[in-house]
Amino acid sequence: MAQQAQLTLDKWQFRPAERASDTAVPAAATISLTTDLASLEREWREFEDSAACTPFQTFDWLSTWQRCVGAEARVTPAIITARQHGKLVFILPLAAHNRGHLRQVTFLGHTLCDYNAPLLAPSFSAQVSDAQWGTFWKASVALLKRQFRYDLLFLDKMPENVDQQPNPMRLLGTNPHPSSAHAMALSDNWEKFYSAKRSSATRRRDRTKRRKLAELGELGFATAEKPDEVRRTVEMLIEQKSRWFQRMGIPNLFATSGQREFFLSLATAARPLVHVSQLRVGPNCVAANLGLLFHGCYYHVLASHDDGSALRFGPGGAHLHDLMQFAIEQGCKSFDFTIGDESYKLDWADCRLQLHDHVSGNGALGRLVASVMQAKLRAKRFVKKSPLVWRLVTKIRSILGSRGIAA
Repeated sequence: MAQQAQLTLDKWQFRPAERASDTAVPAAATISLTTDLASLEREWREFEDSAACTPFQTFDWLSTWQRCVGAEARVTPAIITARQHGKLVFILPLAAHNRGHLRQVTFLGHTLCDYNAPLLAPSFSAQVSDAQWGTFWKASVALLKRQFRYDLLFLDKMPENVDQQPNPMRLLGTNPHPSSAHAMALSDNWEKFYSAKRSSATRRRDRTKRRKLAELGELGFATAEKPDEVRRTVEMLIEQKSRWFQRMGIPNLFATSGQREFFLSLATAARPLVHVSQLRVGPNCVAANLGLLFHGCYYHVLASHDDGSALRFGPGGAHLHDLMQFAIEQGCKSFDFTIGDESYKLDWADCRLQLHDHVSGNGALGRLVASVMQAKLRAKRFVKKSPLVWRLVTKIRSILGSRGIAA
């Protein structure tokens, strides 16, 4: 059963500039918590069009996750909204669920969101001071404690900025996430962009590889448009990616209940947010991709390539070039490689995005678990940021994967 709770902040004080521009501003703001996603759909969809947010905070992404993954895992949405004189200030998409004997609050869908953040009104940073955000946050925590009596608050993968606005969640007390994210600015012409990014020798090698691919069969980049084409392409992506997970000894993302169906459902229903494409050599799909087009940015979310005869000619790299060209042709101003420090991202990106985690406990048990989690996250960051150690871990994981053992 959906539940709602609300607090009115009677001592809310607006900034002088706002008070001067609108003498009718009331002296109160309202914080609400609801477990009913559907009740916010219309307002959420309207808000996300102009709000500072990423595609991982869109209603399509999070409602699809809750339907396909969260409901079966007994996750309860805990959506915090704040309003000033009837207008949304922010939406904070959280969730409550059991982790063993612990009650935990996280971002809704956090495991499949590369960035976790609130949706902020366009004027948020101009209107809300750090101290005022603190008041909002204390009221939000009060509602969460009252509603769920949680033990652990775990908020991960939070970017420092949301679009061009500072992320207020950075004020909670955070530690760097083990992985970073990477992005780059795009120009308005693919050839000029490519020439500026790559040396003549590298471009020559790329052309040679592409020519070798074409010798195996007619080479073509195609966006999947019809629902059945989209579904077939995503299924191929999942199949190719699953084989790669096995080779690398990494737990298969799509083996978790509901996550395969999440991507299939999102891709077929959430257009034009989702872009699905493939690179074909003759009748064969040698590389596939699921990306997101949002607020003038292309988000490179899932990519795969075949492990057959075309592999030695770099089908994944060729497909990436096609995707960058596609993003430029769509008028995108930036290309976001999302979370992960893979070498190909470092080769292209001109911007490193630091992500942050917040872990805190409520009660003695919660504080103990929070301390253990913080230690584990620090150890994981040490491993990932130490090239020699990370290469060793990757090698061991790959050996285990070749023997059919997931690390």
